[in-house]
Formats: sequence, C-alpha cells, structure tokens
Amino acid sequence: MREETVHYLNKKEEALVHLLTALGINKNVASVLVFLAGTPEATSRDIEHGTGLRQPEISVAVKHLIGRGWIRSRPPLPEHTGRRTKVYELARPFATIATSIEKEKKEETDRGLALVKKLHNYLP
Repeated sequence: MREETVHYLNKKEEALVHLLTALGINKNVASVLVFLAGTPEATSRDIEHGTGLRQPEISVAVKHLIGRGWIRSRPPLPEHTGRRTKVYELARPFATIATSIEKEKKEETDRGLALVKKLHNYLP
C-alpha cells in the first residue's frame, strides 16, 4: 500500500485566504491558490482533502486559476497507476501573483476615482 501525506491549510494560510477574499477573490479560488502555494503539486483529491472543498467547487476554482495563468495542470507521472488525474501546481511564484493582484486593485481604484471626477463635472 502506498503511503501519502496530506497537506492541510494551517492558521497562517487560512488568514491568507481571508485576506484574499477581503480583496475580492472568490473564497474557493483563494483556498485552492493558497493550498497550491503551500505544496509543490497536488491532485484535485489532495486539494479536496486539504481545503475541505467539494470536487465541483475545486473544478470551478481550478478553471478560473488556469484562465488567469496562475496555476497549470499536467498529467500524472507514469509510475502512478489507477485513474489518471491531473496534477496542479503554481504557474508562477506566489509573490508574482500577489503583485498581479496589487496591480489589478490599483487599476480598479484609478477607474473608480476617474468616475468620481466625472461625476463632479455634472454637479452645478
């Protein structure tokens, strides 16, 4: 029988999930992202066990993260037998992802301020 270790989100990682959700990132997406930041690679089953999310929630989050270019998937190594599940890993360092989030938030704030300035043009 093969022995496996399961990574679970620790208190610091849970705090990071809460911070990302406060920034407007979906909680499931944040959970998967933080989980993958804490482990070199994981299957969806690993993510399910480590985060407490259900498989459909993980699938939606993974699709979103792949679309953002933050994670990537690959087939499992040949020595793994049984059902062929994909293996997920970060596509770039977490610090780069954080910088990307920062840039998006700055752009979002700038757009909001531009609209407020435009609003002032309509005032008497």
